[in-house]
Amino acid sequence: MGWKAWVVGVGTLIGAAAQAGDAPPPADTPVLGEIAAAVSPTQLQATVAQLVAFGTRHTLSDTRSDTRGIGAARRWVRARFEAISRDCGGCLSLVTPSDTVTGPRVPQPTEIVDVVAVQKGVADPQRVIVLSAHLDSRVSDVMDATHDAPGADDDGSGVALVLEAARVLSRYQFRATLVYGVLSGEEQGLYGGKILARYAQQQGWFVEGDLNNDIVGSPRGENGVLDNTRVRLFSEATRETETAAQARLRRDAGGENDSPSRNLARYVKRSAERWLPNWRVDLVYRVDRDHRGGDHEAFNALGMPAVCFRESAEDYRRQHQDVRVENGVVYGDTLDHVDFEYLAKVAATNLLAAAALAWAPPPPEDVKISGAVTPDTRLSWQPLADGAAADLAGYRVWWRDTAAPEWTHSRWAGNTHELTLKDIVIDDHDFGVSAVSKDGFESPVEFPGPIGAFRAPPVQ
Repeated sequence: MGWKAWVVGVGTLIGAAAQAGDAPPPADTPVLGEIAAAVSPTQLQATVAQLVAFGTRHTLSDTRSDTRGIGAARRWVRARFEAISRDCGGCLSLVTPSDTVTGPRVPQPTEIVDVVAVQKGVADPQRVIVLSAHLDSRVSDVMDATHDAPGADDDGSGVALVLEAARVLSRYQFRATLVYGVLSGEEQGLYGGKILARYAQQQGWFVEGDLNNDIVGSPRGENGVLDNTRVRLFSEATRETETAAQARLRRDAGGENDSPSRNLARYVKRSAERWLPNWRVDLVYRVDRDHRGGDHEAFNALGMPAVCFRESAEDYRRQHQDVRVENGVVYGDTLDHVDFEYLAKVAATNLLAAAALAWAPPPPEDVKISGAVTPDTRLSWQPLADGAAADLAGYRVWWRDTAAPEWTHSRWAGNTHELTLKDIVIDDHDFGVSAVSKDGFESPVEFPGPIGAFRAPPVQ
């Protein structure tokens, strides 16, 4: 049964009950299993091999050659997106947002170009889920634009994942818009992420989440330990754009672990671990690794939810290194270091989350909470409207112990705008609300107030 027919069938069966608030829709969404199974390690390997074949993809490398350098790589990525779009009847629109920059690692004015494919949503097109990775590579000397910089894992693995996401997800139609971003200039100053985040802001997109992938292709760490059963997922604690007034509110009400980025990360974990056996998404409660960064931070800087995937354990001999053998130790980011079965699991994790987000309604807005000096807790929210409410079944209220890392308890509220939790004390728990479609797709949980709002006020 095709996805459209499946949705219509389920919606017909549960519509009346869901609208009445009698019962939640079934949580069984088998199409997600279909999507996870469609990820191809062979496709991923072919993409990384082609990227490595460009020799170097350094941001300052040749832009005119058809066989070597960042320009050739960008044109090849565009051609791949165009081929994928032809296969889905023109479902992808290509844009190349760019900027000319200078900086500590870009001494001469240089055009930084992102290659971006947009798969427009059918019901709520201004709501956007981004999958991103950076195309550029480097060796030991960050200014060396001529020597070979294969960039197989950093970040050929991420680019292959984004292209594979476009190949698989373009077979489906989604309520929200999916954006596949292949970015440049990361190694020279995180420029590509800034360009795409600004472009999203200029388009007036509501970015529900950026899923950024940077170094996601090898499960073997420098200590030799192989751990192919997990991936790390980094997320910011409090929103970077938090105001002083919001910080005071957070200090009083809690929410240090409930930024929209952190609840997006919890959503990714729950989606992946349900469908992928022997697989764990480890939530790392910091924006990125110690004194290191990624393109997702540009979205965070504009108040948008964004997270970053990193492989289970990194081998630093394979990152930012000249290709060489020294004292019997192999250095360099070469193709043989990438495990494509492992990369396929990380890719499936991304695809499961992106598809579930794009089929689900957005989180409810203007979530409020009250319950001081009472034994009960009351939550209210603004009902979704227009395209955002297409096929909405209702809302679910969630809570957890304040020290718990993930949401543990929930209660179905139905298609209403408030719920009182009897004998659940506000002081002892964190709370939030999600929206659920008639076909069982659920949004991330939104924590009350500006602390947890997915749709933040625009940052100027």
